[in-house]
Amino acid sequence: MKRIFACLLVIVLLLPAVAHSVLSPSYSSVFRLGNEVLLDRYRHLLTGQRVGLITNQSGVNSRGESLIDIFSRDPSINLTALYGPEHGIDGKSPAGAWVESYTHPTLNIPVYSLYGSTRKPTAAMLANIDVLIFDMQDIGARTYTYISTLNYAMIAAKENGKRIIVLDRPNPLGGMIVEGPVLEEGYKTFVGVDNLPLAHGMTIGELALYFNRLIGADVVVVRMEGYNREMIYQDTGMAWVQTSPNIPDVESAFGYMATGLAEGTGVGMGDKFKWVGGKGLDSHQFSALLNKANLPGVTFTPEARGSWGGARLTITDFRAFNPARTGLYTLFLARQLWKFTIPKSGPTLASMVMFDKVMGTNKLGLWLEKNLTPTEMEKEYQQGLAAFKKERQKYLLYGFRGTSMHPSLIVNGHNIYSDVLPIISNARTLVPIRALAEQLGAQVTWVEKENAVIIVKQQQTIRLVLNSRSAQVNGSALTLDVAPIARTGRTMLPVRFVSEFLGHSVGWCEKTFAVFVGQ
Repeated sequence: MKRIFACLLVIVLLLPAVAHSVLSPSYSSVFRLGNEVLLDRYRHLLTGQRVGLITNQSGVNSRGESLIDIFSRDPSINLTALYGPEHGIDGKSPAGAWVESYTHPTLNIPVYSLYGSTRKPTAAMLANIDVLIFDMQDIGARTYTYISTLNYAMIAAKENGKRIIVLDRPNPLGGMIVEGPVLEEGYKTFVGVDNLPLAHGMTIGELALYFNRLIGADVVVVRMEGYNREMIYQDTGMAWVQTSPNIPDVESAFGYMATGLAEGTGVGMGDKFKWVGGKGLDSHQFSALLNKANLPGVTFTPEARGSWGGARLTITDFRAFNPARTGLYTLFLARQLWKFTIPKSGPTLASMVMFDKVMGTNKLGLWLEKNLTPTEMEKEYQQGLAAFKKERQKYLLYGFRGTSMHPSLIVNGHNIYSDVLPIISNARTLVPIRALAEQLGAQVTWVEKENAVIIVKQQQTIRLVLNSRSAQVNGSALTLDVAPIARTGRTMLPVRFVSEFLGHSVGWCEKTFAVFVGQ
């Protein structure tokens, strides 16, 4: 059986048992966007199709070239319609401004506004296309409306029998920060379309899979290459393209939740989400309180802006910085200095105030009224956040960067996510069995009274026992180099032994600390 495996694997098409597909490119340490992978490997998805493209000025490749231009120049791609989100397809309209539909002046195709007379593509808007493609840069916040446009487009695709292809892009904040109260039922609006916390820690492709648990659309996600959960935007090597008028650079993207959560309270942002303050605040007292909170990765400098007192944020460590937590602390610490008016919603959706829409609940207002401290406030939303984190794991497409202690697991080119990381024991890699077996199409049974795991795939049956080097394959006894163990509620098995007996090759890449499993 082949034991030497290169650090690149062939492409495979993973077909989970839900209404979506995930296209997994060959594993590589070179970062590439989903739109680049689509054009390089999956052009057949567009062959003979009339293509509709949901995008804006942020829909570029890693060289800054517009996907609109790339598609329109390519004679093999039949681009028949464009769709623009809030701010328009050029990103120039102010926040909340009505955007009109029009005919593209050079391409002579419709440019449909999804932030005008409708926010969901209508049947008429989809009549002249066969497939929808979504390619826009998100900033990692529940309230940023580009993900709402994705959600509505998926619903429209389902209703009209169209496939939607999501070209994946990085979450600028990375895939590790998951923070804030989870949106409650009854609070779904266009600034919060699903039960997400303020910071969701997911890519646009992962969000599409999460949304699809309720929608059931024909969704294909084209994954990025060379991406892992620890990467922030600066790690991609790409220049930032202004996503909206108030997000001209990556610093503003990181500052968005840190300064922009207090809608309607009188606490507001300035300088493109790099300053926060209010008319009733003392700049020095406010900055001192914020700095005393020891929020990671950020410092605050007193700065008055006209009659408003406030503080300027300086992000000192983009990896440690938690924008949502910082924004909530900022709001609750401002309340200690200044008893601002707390917006209150009426009994109907139409009378819901923007503050509660942004928070996804009215509880933040109640906690402010009770004068909770920031730490007391944090404790209140942890139960809901923990439940979301558990649900979120089902839809994560990207694992973690490999280390000498915890290598990454790459199965058929897919960097597998697992809540318990692989480990190295006695020079052997042990991995969570379900994370591996499900990717290999095997069934796993746990026999509790025997502390045994039984793995079945086609004609192969493997039986292993926790903390024992004795194993059986199709009834024949074998001895393992290292015994299976239990770790944080997961059964960890030797990856090479299991994989090779299930008919897969295993290899190791020293440079990236990755163990590869493939056909």
